[in-house]
Amino acid sequence: MRTKYAVTTENAGFLLAKASQRFNELLTQGLAAKGYAEVRPSYGSVLVPLFAEGDLRIGEIADRARLSKQAVTGLVKLCEADGLVTRARDPEDGRAFRISLTGRGRRLQATAETTLAELDGEIVARLGVRKRDALIEALKGVMDL
Repeated sequence: MRTKYAVTTENAGFLLAKASQRFNELLTQGLAAKGYAEVRPSYGSVLVPLFAEGDLRIGEIADRARLSKQAVTGLVKLCEADGLVTRARDPEDGRAFRISLTGRGRRLQATAETTLAELDGEIVARLGVRKRDALIEALKGVMDL
């Protein structure tokens, strides 16, 4: 027998989406206050892998971001138009492009780290360290579904 599942505002998916939306609002506000009003939440799919690993091919960014190459290509174009990344032909494969941070993109990394630390402090103040750590583990589990 099939059990009916009620869709409510207490549903895990709804709560994940709304928590993500709120976090992105706070991050965007924090970055804008520090001189990066052009940065959109979606840019994180391109920028975070570059912050973590340095220059990458579009396909590598797509793999890390769990997005299609086409979606990442569009995001790279937006980041490039905002002066955060640059693309150059990959010397190992002339058909591919390597994406790298510009000087402004590298300065954004430091600002993003500060802003994220501030937001983490707010989460810890609200939840405590143990629950924040449990939240991180739970979110990793959801990502691996």
